[in-house]
Amino acid sequence: MATVDYVATGRRKRSIVRVRLIPGSGKIIVNDRPAEEYFPRETLRMLLYQPFHIAGVVGKYDVIVTAEGGGLSGQAGAIRHGIARALVNLNPDLKPKLKKEGLLTRDPREVERKKYGQPKARKRFQYSKR
Repeated sequence: MATVDYVATGRRKRSIVRVRLIPGSGKIIVNDRPAEEYFPRETLRMLLYQPFHIAGVVGKYDVIVTAEGGGLSGQAGAIRHGIARALVNLNPDLKPKLKKEGLLTRDPREVERKKYGQPKARKRFQYSKR
């Protein structure tokens, strides 16, 4: 008997993640490592569990994640996005709740490119009058 899993893609900044939701005990595995080990900061781990709290299904699904690109913050946001999308695939009735909390919207913010003649995107070199 094959287990039913729900797959979704999440994105944030430069990170792209593939999320698989499987009925289980609430474990989150990111790139073959437990989420507690992969994300050392508590705030990032809180992001991962947010969709489950809003949907009211804490501890009912295991999550297997493949994450690529970006840093830890971007990946955590992408996983949150992917989990929310997978929950909607699982149960379309959750869509209004998750949408109201903004979890189904892809965060469009990206890093602004560096401009020539400047040290960073908007920072200027010190002006010298003389």
